[in-house]
Amino acid sequence: MSKKEALAVRHVAFEDLGTFEPILNEFGYSVRYCDIGTTKLEGRALLQADLAVVLGGPIGCYENAQYPFLDTEIEALKARLELGAPTLGICLGAQLIAKALGAAVYPGPVKEIGWAPIILTEDGQRSVARHLGQEGLVLHWHGDTFDLPAGARLLASTERVNNQAYAIGSTILSFQFHPEVKTEDHEQWLIGHAHELAANKVDITHLRAATIRNGPDLARRAYWLLTEWLDNLPAR
Repeated sequence: MSKKEALAVRHVAFEDLGTFEPILNEFGYSVRYCDIGTTKLEGRALLQADLAVVLGGPIGCYENAQYPFLDTEIEALKARLELGAPTLGICLGAQLIAKALGAAVYPGPVKEIGWAPIILTEDGQRSVARHLGQEGLVLHWHGDTFDLPAGARLLASTERVNNQAYAIGSTILSFQFHPEVKTEDHEQWLIGHAHELAANKVDITHLRAATIRNGPDLARRAYWLLTEWLDNLPAR
């Protein structure tokens, strides 16, 4: 019996599936990465994957003049989303899914970088997002935001940015923040985003310590979130 395939669209090498990858393996998924910039994203491959995960990155999905691959990625996502095929978006991925569904994406009111709580909506408290809780912290790392796509249920907000997580039906789930962050690999983020951290006067020593302190608890909560979501995906 062949394994199910999870196709992960990765925009920068160190922003990978993190703690989510072993969970996908546990559920019988064979993970394949499509590394944007070195691998051409094939619309058919994205459409046929049992699960698609669109990961983060430091660009805006409206910067298609500078990064033409974004048009291809959005069109491929649109075809998949029209079928309601299981799709998970994280950070830039959440924005790309929103854009593919016709919602506007644009610079947010503030840059959110660091560990902070989320505020669950009533829908969020009834969804898999409840595992993230309102007392535990999650890692935020974004400057853009988006309008909620048509038919989406808002699951979580922060005090400064309203649209932080949303779901459409039982098969489309997106997070503006990073529930997948793996504590052991986070130093790569600090190196890879050094210029952004400096430009926003983020205290790297403080951020590193916060990740070491909060990362393991987030990994535990994210495990229950993802396992419940995968458990409830309809068979394709």
